[in-house]
Amino acid sequence: MAAVKMKYEIVGQCGRAKSAHMETVHGVIETPVFMNVGTVAAIKGGVSTDDLRLIGTQVELSNTYHLHVRTGDKVIKELGGLHRLMNWDKPILTDSGGFQVYSLAKTGRKIREEGVEFRSHIDGRKIFMGPEESMEIQSNLASTIAMAFDECPPALADRQYIEPSVERTTRWLLRCKNRIEELNDEESTINKNQLLFGINQGGILSDVRINHAKQIAELDLPGYAVGGLAVGESHEDMYRILEDVVPFLPKEKPTYLMGVGTPENMVMAVDRGIDFFDCVFPSRNGRHGHVYHASGKLNLWNLAYEKDFRPIEEGCDCPACKGIRLEDGSYTGGYSRAYIRHLLKAKEMLGMRLCVLHNLSYYNRLMREMRFAIREGRWEAWKTDALYKLKIQNS
Repeated sequence: MAAVKMKYEIVGQCGRAKSAHMETVHGVIETPVFMNVGTVAAIKGGVSTDDLRLIGTQVELSNTYHLHVRTGDKVIKELGGLHRLMNWDKPILTDSGGFQVYSLAKTGRKIREEGVEFRSHIDGRKIFMGPEESMEIQSNLASTIAMAFDECPPALADRQYIEPSVERTTRWLLRCKNRIEELNDEESTINKNQLLFGINQGGILSDVRINHAKQIAELDLPGYAVGGLAVGESHEDMYRILEDVVPFLPKEKPTYLMGVGTPENMVMAVDRGIDFFDCVFPSRNGRHGHVYHASGKLNLWNLAYEKDFRPIEEGCDCPACKGIRLEDGSYTGGYSRAYIRHLLKAKEMLGMRLCVLHNLSYYNRLMREMRFAIREGRWEAWKTDALYKLKIQNS
């Protein structure tokens, strides 16, 4: 690979659970980390990058395919890349568009060795994307971390489908690696230190997953992801695959579980060696008035909160619950469940915004608690307590 300004150092470990300090060209990432999902360079729900800073966001995640179809990656490059466009000076990860190969299967998708042809979900026009195209788009976006272009097969697909799919994904990864090396050396490239993460695939077939992990580990990439989970398989199968596969990915590199998940999913995955996550759950649930809470998830539409003047969660320091910190160290005060419920029922955008802010803050705080627990050598006790509370919440 071209010279890359990245340092990844494990600073705490309990069993397989690890916490690392990672330095990138766009700043530091402390893991475990939840990447806040801003598909089209914005968090749905009216959340700004200033808001993300307030709630402790370390990494923002945007989508290659969606930014390619609007506003267009070439235009974004002319504007100085995603960081300048968003006014965000911390790391950004862009996914490759490979998941759209899976999610847009009903648009006349055609997969061949060169890449994938499918139709835009916006205007129906034909789009072709292969490894080279994906790398070029992500280079134009100038993200900190670019994901390799892969096929995400249905988790429950049979072996006859999965094996050739994974073999093709490996060939695509080699093409991604070659192309990003070329792009990082080009004079016009905005981020010449863009990092490439490879993606492990294989459905729920442990032998295919392990063999693929061994193959891609040999490429000595900056990081590795486990993809193709949380797409229809059971949680038990997800945990089994992580148990089997993660030991064959380089421990001294960041490991990323794509598209996962619930708080319980993340605790279980960290316990198996994962340290990067992303998921739309906190923002999507927030937009529907469902908010996370230490003693259970609340549905603020419920009549029980009509006259409830408590914040969403006592002790939470997010802007929704505590307000904004003033120069004298005091806070402006947050918003009550009653007020947020009123906003939701009145269809005022502020209600969704406050719920999303709280949920993202909850996820970021959960990651922070995991980091402290691992680094302080009390992971097992913390995990047991956290899983018990989460079980009570979901029962």
